[in-house]
Amino acid sequence: MELLIGGIIGLFGGGLAAVLIQKMMLKNKKHALIQEAELATEAIKKEKMFQAKENFHKLKEEHEEAVKDRERKLQSNEDRFKAKEKTFSQKIEEIARKEKEIEKIQSDFEHKTAAIEIKNQELDKIQHKRVTELSRISGMSVEEAKNMMMEALKDEARTGAMVHIKEITEEAKLNANKEARKIVVQTIQRVATEQAVENAVSVFNIESDEVKGRIIGREGRNIRALEAATGVEIVVDDTPEAIILSCFDPVRREIARLSLHQLVTDGRIHPARIEEVVAKTKKSLEEEIAETGRRTCIDLGIHGLHPELTRMVGRMKYRSSYGQNLLQHSREVANMCAIMAAELGLNVKVAKRAGLLHDIGKVPDEEPELPHAILGMKLAEKYGEKPDICNAIGAHHDEIEMTTLISPIVQVCDAISGARPGARREIVESYIKRIKDLENLALSYDGVSTAYAIQAGRELRVLVESEKISDIKADELSFTISQRIQTEMTYPGQVKVTVIREKRAVNYAK
Repeated sequence: MELLIGGIIGLFGGGLAAVLIQKMMLKNKKHALIQEAELATEAIKKEKMFQAKENFHKLKEEHEEAVKDRERKLQSNEDRFKAKEKTFSQKIEEIARKEKEIEKIQSDFEHKTAAIEIKNQELDKIQHKRVTELSRISGMSVEEAKNMMMEALKDEARTGAMVHIKEITEEAKLNANKEARKIVVQTIQRVATEQAVENAVSVFNIESDEVKGRIIGREGRNIRALEAATGVEIVVDDTPEAIILSCFDPVRREIARLSLHQLVTDGRIHPARIEEVVAKTKKSLEEEIAETGRRTCIDLGIHGLHPELTRMVGRMKYRSSYGQNLLQHSREVANMCAIMAAELGLNVKVAKRAGLLHDIGKVPDEEPELPHAILGMKLAEKYGEKPDICNAIGAHHDEIEMTTLISPIVQVCDAISGARPGARREIVESYIKRIKDLENLALSYDGVSTAYAIQAGRELRVLVESEKISDIKADELSFTISQRIQTEMTYPGQVKVTVIREKRAVNYAK
């Protein structure tokens, strides 16, 4: 190659010789690249062929393994089918054998039935013969003897039944009292309530005594306008930074309180503004009452109540009876009715509904001359409540006869809620007088040393002198005092009379 290059250079000169040399080198490089590509292609082809053979062998082995596995499963199924076929053949043979035994038993039974029928006919003939002979001897016909025997059996059965009825009745009374106490105690224990005491006055706090003059207004025109618009007596006295709102109706008292708050906050206090604020407050309070009724029904799980009844439930929030908030009382009665109905296996939802609505007659829009139980029953009937709920409302103070099991439950729960200690508030003077009367009644007996009325007058403990009162007389004294309390005094719930007799022997060692 070098000689060739030298000859070219000598023949063609330096420039042309360089071009020819470059072309020859490129041609040689091209042949080299082509040879390398062919070698690489051949190597790739061999590698691919080898991989294809390996994949083929692998797929072939997998296919053979799958075929063998399928053959094994088929063989297993075939063995299982053969075993089942053998079992079925054995069962068929067993059934055929039992059918033969049944046929044999049936045949024997038919023969025995025929023999029994023959013997029954013979016995009937003998019995008829004996009955005829007995009738001839006794002078009575068969019907007369039968009637006489039936009457004797009836008398005997009636006597036995009366004995059993008496025993069952006595047992039922004992169990009923026991179960009733148990249910009432469980109901009271499972309901947690608060002591709600309502007053006839509200105290409106103000920032300074300067506001009192603005509330009174020139010549008292503002306070007169406020009293006329709300129906509440407003007492402005020497109490620092406070105004007293007095009214028996909690709704009107609340309207006056909210109106005063808005007027004092706004700062504009004059008769026209007062009327405007009172009207807006009344509308807002009515909406709040309706919302309270809806929330109460949702909390208790009561649905489908008429909107008017729902509104009356909300009005209960602003009504009290002997200091006990009516809405709180009705919720308490509803929960206790549900618990008691569940214990007795009755409809819990109906009991809860009747408990919530039992005092609905205390919050009507008008005040007719009717007892609140009867009025509540009529309102419930008017707004589509069911007859059992209406009866429970009307009968919870015995104005009408009870016709459903829900009615006594509502009556009992109402009594429990109203009579529990702290539920209702009495006038202080009458409360103190009742406590003193209880103690004086016990002290009027000879031999009584001390008497204490405790638990808000629901228990009277009487301490007696052991020298004058024996154990037997202590029992008599407890009974006598309880009877006098029952006949001579008025009290909520019940009064427990406990007579305590203590014998003390004291000596001194000198």
